[in-house]
Amino acid sequence: MSVLVQMMMHQSSLQSGQRKIAIAVDLSDESAYAVQWAVANYLRPGDSVILLHVRPTSVLYGADWGLVDQSLHIDDDTDEESQQKLEDDFDAFTSSKSLDLCNPLAEAKIPHRIHIVKDHDMKERVCLEVERLGVDAVIMGSRGFGASKGSTKARLGSVSDYCVHHCDCPVVVVRYPEDKDGIAPSENTEASAREAA
Repeated sequence: MSVLVQMMMHQSSLQSGQRKIAIAVDLSDESAYAVQWAVANYLRPGDSVILLHVRPTSVLYGADWGLVDQSLHIDDDTDEESQQKLEDDFDAFTSSKSLDLCNPLAEAKIPHRIHIVKDHDMKERVCLEVERLGVDAVIMGSRGFGASKGSTKARLGSVSDYCVHHCDCPVVVVRYPEDKDGIAPSENTEASAREAA
C-alpha cells in the first residue's frame, strides 16, 4: 500500500472522529498503568481500542523467565508433554491477565478487543501488527530502565525505542511513575481519592 493511500486512510479515520488505538502490553504493572493513563488522558468518545500483546513463542525463554537448565529434560515424550503443558498454562495466564488489563476500558465503556500473537521478537512484531491492524496510534508503557538516575539525557527502553523509530503511526510512551513514598501508583491513586472524599 502506498504511503499516500495510508495517509488518506489515516486522515479519513481522524476526520470521522473514530480512531483505532492500539495499546501494546506485556502484562506488567507498567502496561496496566499505560492502559489506565490512556483511559484518563488520551482516549476520547468514538475511539476503539485493540489491546495488543506479543507473547514469546516459547514460555521457557520469556523476558522474565530467564534461561532454563536444559539438563532437566528426561526424554522426548515427557519433554514434549511438559512443554505443551507449560504452553497451555501460559496461554491461560496470558488470556486471564489480558482480560484484567481491559478492566479500565470496560469500566469507561470504551469499545475494545484483545489481540494476542506469538513471536520471538516482540519489538518487531509490535510494529508489524500495528501496521497490519491499521491503527491510528499506539500507546505503550515504559519501565524506565533506559534512563539513568540523575541523568538529564533519558533513553527509552529497547522495545519502546524500537517502536518509536519503526512503527508507521504515532507512538505514545507512558512512563511508569516513581513514587517517593514507596506506595504503588494504584494504591496512591486510591489513597488520594479517599483523602479528597
